[in-house]
Amino acid sequence: MNQIFRTKPLSHVMSDSEGGERLKRVLGPWSLTALGVGAIIGTGIFVLVGQAARDITGPSLMLSFVVAGAACIFAALCYAEFASMAPVAGSAYTYAYLTLGELMAWIIGWDLILEYAVASCTVAHGWSKYLGKLLAMMSLAVPGEVHEAPFSIHPNTGEVMRGHVEKLKGENKSDLKTPKLDASGNKMLDSSGKELQVFVLKKDIAGAEVISHTYLDLPALLISLAITLILVKGIKESAWFNGLMVAIKVSVVLLVIGVGAFYVDPKNWNNFAPFGLGGMSFFGVWTWGELRPNGLPRGMLAGAAMIFFAYLGFDAVSTNAEEAKNPKRDLPIGIIGSLLVCTVLYIAVAGVLTGMVPYDQIDKDAPIADAFARLDLPWFTALIIVGAVTGITSVLLVMMLGQARIFLAMARDGLMPKALTHVHPTFKTPIWATLLTGLLVSLGGSLLPLDILADLTSIGTLFAFVVVCAAVLVLRITQPDAPRAFKAPLGMVTPILGILLCLLLMFSLSWENWARLIIWLLVGLCFYFSYGVWHSKLRTRNTP
Repeated sequence: MNQIFRTKPLSHVMSDSEGGERLKRVLGPWSLTALGVGAIIGTGIFVLVGQAARDITGPSLMLSFVVAGAACIFAALCYAEFASMAPVAGSAYTYAYLTLGELMAWIIGWDLILEYAVASCTVAHGWSKYLGKLLAMMSLAVPGEVHEAPFSIHPNTGEVMRGHVEKLKGENKSDLKTPKLDASGNKMLDSSGKELQVFVLKKDIAGAEVISHTYLDLPALLISLAITLILVKGIKESAWFNGLMVAIKVSVVLLVIGVGAFYVDPKNWNNFAPFGLGGMSFFGVWTWGELRPNGLPRGMLAGAAMIFFAYLGFDAVSTNAEEAKNPKRDLPIGIIGSLLVCTVLYIAVAGVLTGMVPYDQIDKDAPIADAFARLDLPWFTALIIVGAVTGITSVLLVMMLGQARIFLAMARDGLMPKALTHVHPTFKTPIWATLLTGLLVSLGGSLLPLDILADLTSIGTLFAFVVVCAAVLVLRITQPDAPRAFKAPLGMVTPILGILLCLLLMFSLSWENWARLIIWLLVGLCFYFSYGVWHSKLRTRNTP
């Protein structure tokens, strides 16, 4: 029993990374910063800003980005300290192994699958949708049968069910509530005004009209396979491709800010916080702030919890520690630099968007593109969609890159199959870990409904941030004199604030998210106690 709580010495961590299966050190500070920006800027800036501003925060979305960014910066400082001490693949998993023991390391490693693999699946879906919009502007289209996962929420479900209910009413089923569309035409409401949500699992719905059958999301499958091939080819090629994608999307974001600033109407900011500055909930039992019709809180703090998803990715820089030329100097630059750049861009975009369009008129699906479409600038709308496609591509690349490195680190410790440690002799990439990641993302992104799983990404990542901040506290106490090329400022204050702010955002999420996280971790523990604990290299080293 004591073995599962044993920590892994730093000397073992470093020796494992310096064996025969070594990665190539080719990344400098600019490449690492670009990886961070590539992972962060994506669906958050092109989609989430609309959903958050319209339904949860109003113009106070700008403050929401400040709060979420503050929580991230404290966590980022802790990541930077660890990355400079242990410049190896593994990120939070490795840091937990060094300080909190093997069991907690496994829990975090399993939890990180939510951030990297599951997030990659949702990002692949988002890429597919934006590609569809781009093709539509060229009068092209992907056939519907291969542009939607087979088990998804169908966009026309409301109309189908309304037709079905009308048929039942004709059969004198008078006890049915009469559904109707809301003012926007996007939601189906029952007679009490409550939104109806219907899940479509097959092509027929109990006698309703037929919904066209779908087989898979082919664009999501193809982009996942293409990214996998790039990652297998080499880290240098992956970094070059990511740098190109980042240059395009950052240029588009800067154009959005620069051009949009000329169309800002300050009157749209008069009602700055229409839903208040609150929005914190403790498992839904105690709430500070207003509630949405679905019972969840809204307000500035609730917006911070929601748009936290937009900041995911800066920690992915630490997963590439073994490929950094000068990790002790460059990793802190990449982690903190990418987060600061994206925070400034996010706040500016939120200000421009809520200044251009009244918050209650912002489009939730493509807010930025819609805002410029109102100005009769079709060429600019097309440019924004191109920026979204390239932006999401780089997010997918960095997330899949990070997941492969997590698998590599866990396999080196014996907690996952040894085959995942194999590094290609020519490309110097973890080929089997990368191919496994590509397989999971390709299948998940093209076949599975990920609406619920996407919500897991934020709470899973916040949990990892809490553990990393706690690990820094433990290391400051147990190894105060350990060499640190970078040390988070303010002593114990930085990790403590990181823990508190991340917990604040976690408690703003629904209890359903907590329940799903616990179930996911329990599944992981079953795998650990049936395989990992018996193959652990730390167990072998400590056995006489």
